Amino acid sequence: MVSSSPPPAPKEVPSDEKWAEDGPPREAKWWYSTFHTVTAMVGAGVLSLPYAMAYLGWGPGTVVMILSWCITLNTMWQMIQLHECVPGVRFDRYKDLGKHVFGPKLGPWIVLPQQLIVQVGCDIVYMVTGGKCLMKFMEIACTNCTRIRQSYWICIFGAIHFFLSQLPNFNAVSGVSLAAAIMSLSYSTIAWVGCVGKGRVPNVSYAYKATSPVDYMFRVFNALGQVSFAYAGHAVVLEIQATIPSTPEKPSKVPMWKGAVWAYFVNALCYFPVAFIGYWAFGQDVDDNVLVGLERPSWLIAAANLMVVVHVIGSYQVYAMPVFDLMEQKLVKTWNFPPGVLLRFIVRTTYVAFTLFLGVTFPFFGDLLGFFGGFGFAPTSYFLPSIMWLKVKKPRRFSTSWWINWACIFIGVFIMIASTVGGLRNIVADSSSYEFYS
Repeated sequence: MVSSSPPPAPKEVPSDEKWAEDGPPREAKWWYSTFHTVTAMVGAGVLSLPYAMAYLGWGPGTVVMILSWCITLNTMWQMIQLHECVPGVRFDRYKDLGKHVFGPKLGPWIVLPQQLIVQVGCDIVYMVTGGKCLMKFMEIACTNCTRIRQSYWICIFGAIHFFLSQLPNFNAVSGVSLAAAIMSLSYSTIAWVGCVGKGRVPNVSYAYKATSPVDYMFRVFNALGQVSFAYAGHAVVLEIQATIPSTPEKPSKVPMWKGAVWAYFVNALCYFPVAFIGYWAFGQDVDDNVLVGLERPSWLIAAANLMVVVHVIGSYQVYAMPVFDLMEQKLVKTWNFPPGVLLRFIVRTTYVAFTLFLGVTFPFFGDLLGFFGGFGFAPTSYFLPSIMWLKVKKPRRFSTSWWINWACIFIGVFIMIASTVGGLRNIVADSSSYEFYS
């Protein structure tokens, strides 16, 4: 009788094996994936969901919200399953999975630009959000203080990341990420409870906003991007799963999926009440950040803005860590830079300065959400996982799985095109009346 050898223990893909020796240890538990995913997903975008509802209306807006939640939960599950779709190999980065699915030459060009757009785009938006919420907090907490420019507040927020970016890896920012996840649930709850307490504004209207048909069409497209921006965790899900230990008997996909389900439960507790109750309270007059319209009780609204600041501090780092890893890996492998503290300082300081400059220069919160939501988030969250699933798992043609994946692809492509065009057009339109570095 021939004894069969046990399956090999999962490892990184061979191309990154040397680099991974200095990577984060695989010590995370399933709940790490919960708060990392919550931190990555439930970000500044939740506060703009009532604004998106104002352009979509009750019926279409509700459908888009629920459909997006279901589609992205399905694609999240697909990403988690594909992490170890080859026995003995772990695809610890989105680009590594892309290489396996689309080939070593084509894969990085398909996956990497989209992932970088999501990660860098998020960090730019979070620079803007952090600065705006810091300014709002100070205006409420200190009514007699001298007002300073919004761009200065964004710089103050950015200065924090020059220090936090020197933390080495995901495990090192787990405490920051946990605090950020708690803050996201807290300020989301304050947002919708504050709307309930305020009640509906006088003469509230749920009619579609009065504007030209062409402008309204672009605003609807941008609203789709704002919704897709809210479902952003897929760009870092493989990196999060890479921190979880895996054996043939206990693969990482089991605890990772458990953590993701809990994350989506928290996601629902944040997104749906804020979107629907915020729109109920303000109607078509809702601001692109629903907290702006809430003024009483002042101490609670000030606290909510400070919670947003804490949350986006953590979110910035969650999205920045994979970018740091990619940049440092490229410099070490291609240009033979010696790894170490000096390389980390140069790369990460440069990246933080770059995102800070763009955040100060283009602080169009709602329009940025729509643009980045369509250009980067729709592919990585809505349809790229489905395309990879079709290529790797090859479900039977016209089966339920086949239809679901193609539906995700068509919906995702439409959102990508529409919201990218809408967001870009709105940035151009709004920039014409904006005073830069104000």
